[in-house]
Amino acid sequence: MTCSPHQNRRITRESSDGRKCHRDRSAFRKPWGPVKHSTPPTLDRVTTPLVDIVLPCLNEAHALPWVLSHLPEGYRAIVVDNGSTDRSAAIAEAAGALVVRESRRGFGSAAHAGLLAATAPVVAFCDADASMDPRDLVPLVALVASGTADLALGRRRPTRRGAWPVHARFANFALAWLMRRATGVSLHDLGPMRAANRDALIALDLTDRRSGYPLEMVLKASRAGWTIVEKATPYSPRIGRSKVTGTVRGTVVAIIDMSRLLRTNNP
Repeated sequence: MTCSPHQNRRITRESSDGRKCHRDRSAFRKPWGPVKHSTPPTLDRVTTPLVDIVLPCLNEAHALPWVLSHLPEGYRAIVVDNGSTDRSAAIAEAAGALVVRESRRGFGSAAHAGLLAATAPVVAFCDADASMDPRDLVPLVALVASGTADLALGRRRPTRRGAWPVHARFANFALAWLMRRATGVSLHDLGPMRAANRDALIALDLTDRRSGYPLEMVLKASRAGWTIVEKATPYSPRIGRSKVTGTVRGTVVAIIDMSRLLRTNNP
């Protein structure tokens, strides 16, 4: 696959392969309480990573050990510390991840800082709260590497009740519907798990630095004629307290940011 997107846009969806997501989360039975971890799991340092995984991070010290211990082989973690007050950065560095510090608050600020720091040909994005298994990025990356997709998105499928708060799920449903209506892109989720070619992503010139970053990526990719593929991805309860869409306030902010983007980018 080249950095240039396909000329004709093609939207496809792949159903889940039925694979169960096995996670050993016994150490995190009480996400609200302190988690004891002595020596964080250490990653093998990758000199030339095949894929860089951008992990925007704000106070995820409890979740990072699990996330960083589940990286696929050949993948490098880029943890973007977005002003954490806990030991997130230290834990990530001890585990062998590349740590980027971004002082400007906002999901878009952190995600884009990670994209600019990436050097691998393919860049993936994933939450750092253990709600998603980095190993589930493998089929998305394969779609990009094979040329089947220019942008591969994970469509979240909750693994249990409560994994996806009702208010956040409803907001996502409404925004996805508005996006389909405004652009004709037949997608059902605006979740964070995704993969694409690094240089092509940078060429999109994404400017949103708040909650609208994932939506802006889809809007500009669609307008550029990219092939966009959506694939089902397991979605589990996060570890620790949510700072964004897991809260009602965070969901409202995300709706405002994304609604603004839909209005300003509606052709």
